[in-house]
Amino acid sequence: MKRTKHTPGQIVEKLRKVEALIAGGQTAGEAVKFIEVTEQTYYRWKKQYGGVDKHDVRRLKELERENVQLKKLLADQVLDNSSLKEAIEGKY
Repeated sequence: MKRTKHTPGQIVEKLRKVEALIAGGQTAGEAVKFIEVTEQTYYRWKKQYGGVDKHDVRRLKELERENVQLKKLLADQVLDNSSLKEAIEGKY
């Protein structure tokens, strides 16, 4: 089976399709085959993205990127502070 990388928005759409199919009377196994993923993948996605809409996913990804940038800035600042402390301690 071909592996594909799904974006969070695509995952949310596929989860909604499965929910609609299940509400229409299909079993979870049949609905998962329709969206072309395994049941394990479906339940993992449901655990991770269940109850989330596309806008929330987009905002979450933006916040994660911002968090990574802030962590890098903090690490740089801590490194600068420790360098300055070592320089000051070396002079006295």
